[in-house]
Amino acid sequence: MLMNVFCNPGVLRDGKVAALLDTELGASPCFGYQARVPLANGRLDRTEVDLRLGNLLIEAKLTENDFQNAEKGVLLAYRDFSDVFDWEQLPQTQNRFLSYQLLRNVLAAYALQYSFCVLVDARRPDLADAWYTVMKCVKPIELRTKLRISTWQEVALAAPLALRGFLSVKYGIVGQ
Repeated sequence: MLMNVFCNPGVLRDGKVAALLDTELGASPCFGYQARVPLANGRLDRTEVDLRLGNLLIEAKLTENDFQNAEKGVLLAYRDFSDVFDWEQLPQTQNRFLSYQLLRNVLAAYALQYSFCVLVDARRPDLADAWYTVMKCVKPIELRTKLRISTWQEVALAAPLALRGFLSVKYGIVGQ
């Protein structure tokens, strides 16, 4: 669905979706962007972000159940993890951090000095709640101001009319 929306020539040309997402008008989409987030050992990870639009990274969810989880050691290996997060407040179990995809994408935004948006279905308030739980643990205020959430329904409302109809029929996404 992400490609169906952002490869549509009218989506980023008229400015409505770009304004909604607070990104540059006419930015070219880059799907499966390799963010290469720095690790504490000097290497770079293989984080793949769903979409990069200019200086905006996007994690898109529609049908997935959650944002995955990872062993704590995986996230503690990121160079900036303790600088970016009040990690004791993050959602976690004894051995794992929850919302792994969100955490690593926030780290990518921090390392690249980009903005980050999570794009979810408005019918999934649990995903929005997971995002807000992570977002409140971000320590740098400047980074926190670059974090946002939007819904597929908001994107559908901002999209050209023909695409809006397609999203409604194909995915049941109706702008509200």
